[in-house]
Amino acid sequence: MPYRPTARTEARREETRERIVRAAHDLIAHGGYREAQVSAVAARAGVATGSVYRHFPSKADLFAEVFRRASQREVDAAVQAGEGPGEATARLAAAVETFARRALRGRRLAYALLAEPVDPAVEAERLTFRRAYRDGFASIVRDGVASGALPPQDAELTAAALVGAIGETLVGPLSPGDHPESDDELVSALVRFCIRSVTEESLHGRHLRPVAV
Repeated sequence: MPYRPTARTEARREETRERIVRAAHDLIAHGGYREAQVSAVAARAGVATGSVYRHFPSKADLFAEVFRRASQREVDAAVQAGEGPGEATARLAAAVETFARRALRGRRLAYALLAEPVDPAVEAERLTFRRAYRDGFASIVRDGVASGALPPQDAELTAAALVGAIGETLVGPLSPGDHPESDDELVSALVRFCIRSVTEESLHGRHLRPVAV
C-alpha cells in the first residue's frame, strides 16, 4: 500500500522547508551567497545537511527560491509606492526612492539581488525581476504620456533604461566596503536623474540624427 502523507506530516515538512529558506535568506543578507553554504544553512535551520537536499535538489534551487521571495517583496514595495496619488512624475519619484532606500537599508542583501555573481538558475530569476521592475515603471510612464504629463515616448524602453540606470548607480554603494557618501544625497540625485530622463526632450527639443557606424 503506497504511503500517503498526513496533514500533520505535510505541515512538518512545510515548516522545515520554511526554516531552511529563512536560514539561507539570513545568511545571504549577512554575507552574500558565499556565506550560505549548505552546511551553514542546515546548521542555522537546525536540520541535517541531507534534509536541505530533500527539500531542494541543489544549492542553486535553494538560492533561486530565496531570490524569488526577497525580490518579490522589493518589487511589490516599489510598485505599490508608484501606485499612489499624484501625477506621473511624483509617482515615479516615489517608486524610485522606495527602490533605492530599501536597497540602501539592506545593502548586503540588495547587492546579492542586484549584482553579486550567481549560478545561472539565479541569474534567470534576476532577469525575470528586472522585467517586473520595468513593467512597473512602464505603467507609470504610459499613464503620464496618456494624461499629457509626460512627452510621448516608448514606455517600455524608457522603463528598461531606468531600471538599468538605477541598478548601475546602486551597485557601487551597495558593494561591500566603506561608503562615506550620504544616502540622502545619493537618493535625491538618482530621483532627479530619473525624472529628467522621462521629462526632458533629447538635446533640448532637437531630434537626434542617425550616426553612421
